[in-house]
Amino acid sequence: MDFDLSEDQRLLKESVDRLIADQYQFEHRKKYAQEPTGYSPAMWSQITEVGLLGLPFEETLGGFGGGAVETAIVMEAFGRGLVLEPYFATVILGGGLLRRAAATAMLGALAPKVAAGKLKLAFAHVERHSRYNLADVTTTARKDGSAYVLDGAKSVVIHGDSADRIFVTARIAGERRARNGIGLFLIDPAAPGVTRRGYPTQDGQRAAELTLTNVRVTADDLVSDNALPAIEHVIDEAIAALCAEAVGAMQSLQDLTLEYLKTRKQFGRPIGSFQVLQHRSVDMLVAVEQARSMAMFAAVMAAEENPIERRRAISAAKVQIGRSARHVGQEAIQLHGGIGMTNEYAAGHYFKRLTMIDQLYGDADTHLSTLAALGGLFGKVA
Repeated sequence: MDFDLSEDQRLLKESVDRLIADQYQFEHRKKYAQEPTGYSPAMWSQITEVGLLGLPFEETLGGFGGGAVETAIVMEAFGRGLVLEPYFATVILGGGLLRRAAATAMLGALAPKVAAGKLKLAFAHVERHSRYNLADVTTTARKDGSAYVLDGAKSVVIHGDSADRIFVTARIAGERRARNGIGLFLIDPAAPGVTRRGYPTQDGQRAAELTLTNVRVTADDLVSDNALPAIEHVIDEAIAALCAEAVGAMQSLQDLTLEYLKTRKQFGRPIGSFQVLQHRSVDMLVAVEQARSMAMFAAVMAAEENPIERRRAISAAKVQIGRSARHVGQEAIQLHGGIGMTNEYAAGHYFKRLTMIDQLYGDADTHLSTLAALGGLFGKVA
């Protein structure tokens, strides 16, 4: 398998790497986080200008037809900068649902707005009781003439407090946890009966709690009346993107730790000269490279149409990402000593983001159980 980047992919990498290096130093990030939205509108405009919001959409829709590998290139760079802007919520989740669940008319109407930075999206699916079961939906959609009435609550809607439109799942038919009958709606968060409460998350991002009380939506707002297969594919693509982001964050954390070992002195010499600490830094490098390999595998397999094969690959990658992230994060904090835990220093912020990535859409233990239930990465041996 050829893992070399194409010319277009190299140009994309150079462009996004330069953007993050110039505009997303840690001191910049701290200022961005103080904005009312929790991120920088000016930075969002720059991300728009370089064309990153249109990455997954076809050229006819204002994008440039990038796939999971191009997404991984962008997300790894964003991981290095600990980017706060709602790219993941709008492009990866919202854009993914548009591409995989929406009708041609809706895709054609909304994708160009997303690519132009005029429409921010979010995905409200998680409920407090559902844990990591995507089929566990109790929010209801009751038919009322040609319309639907939504009732329920959604939790941890990533960047849901600043989204212009929100994809919401609600059960049209079937019992709780039934795979069929899960509808996907696109709602206006300003509509009567919609309440959202925004808050900062531990890793510096933003999320919202969403409450739906007799929210009336039209048939045109119904994206799909059996959306779970599309949702599962989008979530697998999202996990692949998170794996790439985690690699970027781990790489920066390893670089930060290595630089600290070279400059921090004890007993009259840099602590990096002590062999035991050299061994620990090498173990960090190995963990990062293991994660990088599995993130590349996830990016390649994210487009796989066979859901079982795709899930095996994505779960295997998520397991390795979680294990590597914990090792790299813990080692970095320990090798930095007390400074690694302070809010003024970047190391702790990287570890918080890595911890959050491990928890999103199933932690390492959950995906290990999933992988075991599927017979391992290559299926059951006869």
